[in-house]
Amino acid sequence: MSEIFDFFLNAYKNTPTFSIVLEALVFLFGIASVWFAKKENILVYPTGLVATVISVYLLYKAEYFGDMMMNFYYSVMSIYGWWNWSRTKNDKVIVPITRTTSKEKIIGLVLVILTMIVTYAVYVNFDYEIKTENYIDIFTSGIFFTAMWFMATKKIENWTLWIFADLITVPLYAYRGLGMLSLQYLIFTILAIQGYLAWKKSLNNIQLTS
Repeated sequence: MSEIFDFFLNAYKNTPTFSIVLEALVFLFGIASVWFAKKENILVYPTGLVATVISVYLLYKAEYFGDMMMNFYYSVMSIYGWWNWSRTKNDKVIVPITRTTSKEKIIGLVLVILTMIVTYAVYVNFDYEIKTENYIDIFTSGIFFTAMWFMATKKIENWTLWIFADLITVPLYAYRGLGMLSLQYLIFTILAIQGYLAWKKSLNNIQLTS
């Protein structure tokens, strides 16, 4: 048991208290955001915005530019998603949970590829030595990018992408020695599975009543 605690705590021995507090806030608000997303609650966006804005700062300091770019994008998409989810007409939500069309699937694939290219360009622009884990980061960045867009437009497939990329990110952050973030993404994975099941149930109910 002590080895487990050592894994999560050793990486923070020489970390300033201010940074630890910020990462703890990201941890708490990030989990809250996914929890609210599972519940299809608009609070997913303000809580998520707190986590992503702080993450941009922390990841920039750590020189994880791919993750930094994704969190900057999450911040922008959180504002869009907040607006999109809050739209109503005659007291009814305008944007319901739906499945992606064939066209949206193609757009999603294009977004994955474009994001990977842009993320790679960011690393090159910062003259950063690209290691194996950075290529994994570049790949997951593309998946997360599209997942965020699908979530902002309430496509159930967003959860499939989150689960896939979260499962990759858990060991990636563990390898980097970022124990708290690794644990966070493990919790994200569990919540994403629950989110998929909850949204699928809600989607089935919508289809039965339409």
